[in-house]
Amino acid sequence: MSSFFRKIKHLGKADKETFMLMNGKVFLEKLIKSCDNKRNPIRCFHENELKIATKNYDRQKVITTGLGYELFKGFLHDYPVSIMKFVNSDYAAEFCFNNIVFASQMNHKNVIRLIGCCLETENPVLVFEYVEYGTLADCIYHPRQPNFEPVTWSLRLKIAMEIAYGIAYLHVGFSRPIVFRNLRPSNILFQGQSAAKLFDFSYSESVPVGETRIRGRVMGTFGYLPPEYIATGDCNEKCDVYSFGMLLLELLTGQRAVDRETEDGWFLSDRVRKYIKKSRFTEIVDPEIVGERLCSAKEQKLKAFTRLAFNCLSVSADDRPTMVDVAKQLRLMHRSEM
Repeated sequence: MSSFFRKIKHLGKADKETFMLMNGKVFLEKLIKSCDNKRNPIRCFHENELKIATKNYDRQKVITTGLGYELFKGFLHDYPVSIMKFVNSDYAAEFCFNNIVFASQMNHKNVIRLIGCCLETENPVLVFEYVEYGTLADCIYHPRQPNFEPVTWSLRLKIAMEIAYGIAYLHVGFSRPIVFRNLRPSNILFQGQSAAKLFDFSYSESVPVGETRIRGRVMGTFGYLPPEYIATGDCNEKCDVYSFGMLLLELLTGQRAVDRETEDGWFLSDRVRKYIKKSRFTEIVDPEIVGERLCSAKEQKLKAFTRLAFNCLSVSADDRPTMVDVAKQLRLMHRSEM
């Protein structure tokens, strides 16, 4: 017995990592099989099944791409799915398992549902419910992708409200708040033309027990990160609130959060403030919202929406509303349009 323990003690780092991966695979398989059909049971798929489903990951089937992954349209066992394939990178394994861990806990109509995964590949491949209509970025940025209809003001309000509900669910629906940390239009997908779904938990993390914030390296997308997070590396739910404020401005204007080519400034929030200061507010609003003529009542609604966005973008995290409060305000705005 003592020789056995000596052997374990002298195992090299590579051997230990191999054992960790092997044991992790067994553990994950058993965890998946133990689901009781009450909380997001997920299935195991074979590698060949997913290759067939995507026609060997045909480039024509790509829905969207992110840091270290591609999302494909697929057809699996007579029903459409979305398949998330990770490419080899320094963070691929971390991001992949982060998606499995968090997506498997989700049970909300505005968060994409994880169906299962394949553990036979170097980095597991994930299978999600089908999203047919691409991303919010495809819908609102100019020039717009083909096959997308103009996005009305009422629909933009609905999208904002639904994503606010999804983020609020992460913040208050679990024993410990989950901070999404990567809220942006390319991480919002559509199952139908008006059913918005939050996607990609690569950067997500739960606030540690007994703590009020997450400490570590800064993760997220330039332009959506609050100043206190950049300065200290510490973040909590108010980090998502800040990102959501930027998302609201993108819905309002149809412009990107950061645009290095515009003469009005790189950052969208600065551009909007300039137009407001010069009493040219309607000129920064997406022309598809304004139409041929903007009545006074609608202009007031757009300004209320803009004020909510800038409340979320407050420099001080303490001055930002909670996502629950934001969702309530957006629900009232949306109801006024019905």
